[in-house]
Amino acid sequence: KESPLWQCLCAHFYDFIQAYPEKYEKKYGFLKPVVEDVVNNYLDCGDLTKGFARIYCEECKKSMLLPFSCKGRWFCPSCHEKKVLLFGEFITGTIAFPVPHRHYVFSLPKMLRVYFRNNRELLKRLCKIANECLLEFLRRSLNRPTGQLGMVMTIHTFGEYMRYNCHIHALVADGLFTDNGMFYVAPRVSTRPLEQLFRVRVIQMLVKEELLAPEMAHKLLGWRHSGFSVHNGKPLRRDDAAGLDRVAQYIIRNPFSERKMNYNAQNGTVIYRSRMNAKTRRNFEIFSAEEFIAAITQHIPDKGFQMVRYYGWYSNRARGERAKREIESGTPEPVAVDVIDVSEYHPPRIPSKKWRELIKKVWEVDPLICPHCGAEMKLIALIDDGEVIEKILRHLKLWPQRSAPACLSRAPPPTGDDRVIEPFFDDPFPDYDTEPVMVYANDPDFAA
Repeated sequence: KESPLWQCLCAHFYDFIQAYPEKYEKKYGFLKPVVEDVVNNYLDCGDLTKGFARIYCEECKKSMLLPFSCKGRWFCPSCHEKKVLLFGEFITGTIAFPVPHRHYVFSLPKMLRVYFRNNRELLKRLCKIANECLLEFLRRSLNRPTGQLGMVMTIHTFGEYMRYNCHIHALVADGLFTDNGMFYVAPRVSTRPLEQLFRVRVIQMLVKEELLAPEMAHKLLGWRHSGFSVHNGKPLRRDDAAGLDRVAQYIIRNPFSERKMNYNAQNGTVIYRSRMNAKTRRNFEIFSAEEFIAAITQHIPDKGFQMVRYYGWYSNRARGERAKREIESGTPEPVAVDVIDVSEYHPPRIPSKKWRELIKKVWEVDPLICPHCGAEMKLIALIDDGEVIEKILRHLKLWPQRSAPACLSRAPPPTGDDRVIEPFFDDPFPDYDTEPVMVYANDPDFAA
């Protein structure tokens, strides 16, 4: 609650919702229902009145309360950071093979981004096009018409100062896999042909969807500087696990950083800092509180929308097939490229880290080590019943005296056939996952 993001949302989110149709709908489109759910859950993140886990030390008889977290993705800075750490370890330990990798970025011109803002389903098509173009490019470069690429792709809708800028980040094995378990390393070639192919395919798709007039498409294809770009970074060595983890975490980073914002409660403004901009000649942007909320909430993905996708050798289907059968052995043909034998490599199944290990990695503290005696504490209860929560917190004198602010109020739940209960599977954490916000319950009766 001391963070600038929480204070800004708590003070201005209700006003933002009321003013959205008039002030922001034209620029950002209709307000998605998921926005209110995610923001309200964030405002409850770490709030003891919404539920908590009780942990107990048998050595010194001390008890502690750990509030539940919202587990929000692509918004809550702390909860999404845990997912970033999980993703980095999942890629390096389970998905990626011991071969060189590269980081690719596929970008679009400004004039075409509006189509993807208004129709998020087009982002799926964009991912498919990027995958097809890169696969064709590598097959031609290596003269391997049946080779498979290994790629993890992430959709980004944000740019500098949270402006809408849809583009794709991809962590790609730098070459092609073959069915006999060999990996052919890609030669050093220009990405210019890949950029041109990507431009043509995207324009063709927009024309087919009747979003782009054929005349304008012809002009875009003739422009020397079209705004399309494909960038690839330096290759990561096959043994560079740290570099691979760093890139994996980068491509799934949060759309904004809480550390860069400075909220002024007196005049209701937010100063957001970034790197120096050559055009504006400054390294910051000033928003009103409501404008800042509009900027960050536009990037919240819809429930169930996949922001991360796996292709080729790294796809779920390919990984499942390899798990059922042994890869056929074979001898690679002599070629003028580097070849790596990965036929005997089987990625280990690394279990997801629990909330304890994630907290230790993020904040460098162990939430289950008693701060009084240093002994290990045990989880003994999960409390989510409203009456029990209030009774315990009042007994510990931790129940808030003032009423909740207006921004925390919820609309009544839908009734009848229009009510939709949607399962959420993108959550590797147990219900008692929490931030390391601890309240000591030293009362002897409660500890007993």
